[in-house]
Amino acid sequence: QVHVMESGGGSVPIGGSLRLSCTVSGLSFASRCLAWFRQVSGREREGVAFLYTGSGNEFYSDPVRGRFTISQDGANTMVLQMGSVKPEDTAMYYCAARDRGACYLASATPASDFAYWGQGTEVTVSL
Repeated sequence: QVHVMESGGGSVPIGGSLRLSCTVSGLSFASRCLAWFRQVSGREREGVAFLYTGSGNEFYSDPVRGRFTISQDGANTMVLQMGSVKPEDTAMYYCAARDRGACYLASATPASDFAYWGQGTEVTVSL
C-alpha cells in the first residue's frame, strides 16, 4: 500500500523561505514522475513543480520558476524548497506521484495523471 505524507508547512513572511518535505512509502522513486501541486479554496489544483527521477528533468510553472526548487532527498523523500515567497503562494500544498510514465517534458503534467496523493500541508505567507 502506498502512503504519501507531506510536512513542513506553516507561516512564512513575504520574501522568506520554507522547505516542504514529502515521504512516500510503498513506492519506488526509480524512474518516477513526482510533483508538487497547490490549491486555494474554490480554485483548481495547480501543478507548480515536477521532477522525473529517471532523467532528472525538472519543470516549474511560471509563477514559481526561479523561486522554488524540487529535489529528491534520499530513497523515498521529495523536497520543495520555496524561496522569495509572495502572498499568492499561500495555499494547501500537495505531493503527488504517478503510477507509471514520465513527467511531461515542457509543460505541467495534469493532476489527473497522478495516482498517489498526500493529505496536504498548508502554507501561509504573511505580511
